[in-house]
Amino acid sequence: MDPTVLWKPKDDGVPSFKKVAEEYHREVSKGWRNGKHTDQWLNTLKIYAFPLIGHLPINAIDAPSIQRVLAPIWLEKGETARRVRQRIGVVLDYPHGKGWRDSEAPMRAVNQLLGGIKQRRGGNFAAMPYRDLPAFMRKLRGGDFSIGRSALEFLILTAARSGEIRKAKWREIDLEANEWRLPPANTKTERLHIVPLVPAALTLLEELRAGGDPDPDALVFPGLKGQMSDATLAKMLRNNGGAEYTVHGFRSAFRDWAADNGYPDGWAEAALAHTNPNRVESAYRRTTFFEQRRDTLMPAWAAFLEHGSKRAGV
Repeated sequence: MDPTVLWKPKDDGVPSFKKVAEEYHREVSKGWRNGKHTDQWLNTLKIYAFPLIGHLPINAIDAPSIQRVLAPIWLEKGETARRVRQRIGVVLDYPHGKGWRDSEAPMRAVNQLLGGIKQRRGGNFAAMPYRDLPAFMRKLRGGDFSIGRSALEFLILTAARSGEIRKAKWREIDLEANEWRLPPANTKTERLHIVPLVPAALTLLEELRAGGDPDPDALVFPGLKGQMSDATLAKMLRNNGGAEYTVHGFRSAFRDWAADNGYPDGWAEAALAHTNPNRVESAYRRTTFFEQRRDTLMPAWAAFLEHGSKRAGV
């Protein structure tokens, strides 16, 4: 038997969602360091998904099936619902990759079905709806110049983490290649992460350079006393009409925008520098989709932020 195949359907039928979820979890969780997260990952499916779709054949799970799972908790338990949605998607993508299911998880259709149900704002990472971002960016850009304003705009354009922005140094910026090369020490994954810089991000950097060559070891977005604080970014968000949201939430907004507009999950996850929880798949998928991010995804994101268009040039 092929050692890379974790489970093989029996001749007498197609495996159930529950069976595939348990087998997938058993394999990939071996590489997880957080035992609590390992237990929670499967428990959320046991509580919310298995009672409704656990018995269904894996190739029979469609968007309405997933909606039935999520709808009862979408309002009252928004964060839990989003985690359940993501985990169902991972379980469905896995058998598609193995050839046991004809299609990937229909998460774009699920998002459309749930689109009319507005979640309550709350949690640590409340995200501004991405459709509101073009208006927010216009207001942000219309304010007086400040390091904080530039940092927040740069964060949104690059879909970066707050800590990555605040720690960024000029030596990481390659203005000839139009790249921001984040060293492993400054990334959550502890790996080099290269961010393609769109023209709007480059314009911000040129404003900060003011025509000169800064010290390579200097911070790109310094605070009053060394490194900029999270509070500075939060204040810029609050002062521009985003008091109910969080800075980290802009990453969620980017992810939702990419999903709703049909961009591959792999591109979006690479842009966010997320790790792949599937050890088997991760071993084979070493690409960071840099060319796709540079030529298509991030220019389209910048175009949306500027004009509200879905894709660059539209």
